[in-house]
Amino acid sequence: MPTVKLTENALENLRRLQTEYEMEGFGLRFGIVGGGCSGYKYVLELEESPVEGDEVIQAAPGVRVFLNQEHRDKLKNSTIDWVDTLMEQGFRIDNPQAKNPCGCGESVDF
Repeated sequence: MPTVKLTENALENLRRLQTEYEMEGFGLRFGIVGGGCSGYKYVLELEESPVEGDEVIQAAPGVRVFLNQEHRDKLKNSTIDWVDTLMEQGFRIDNPQAKNPCGCGESVDF
């Protein structure tokens, strides 16, 4: 079972973004950095290729997720979804390892 899962909505919108920004074949970097109101901020970026030490997750045909091994324990079993509501549009992360997430959903503590 992959360390990180993407919902069908997330896959569809990731493919759309890859096409829109002419980045077909790029992978989704999923990680964390220090900062934010709860201690860490999630990172989601399109990157051309993994870097040394990355786990490469084949989320679907043609869709890869790059996960730094240092972040693996904090991000394992996370699900990346895409939401499109009146109040919010973009990727949303459901992380069972997270404690004390802030209200904006972009910052988390572990």
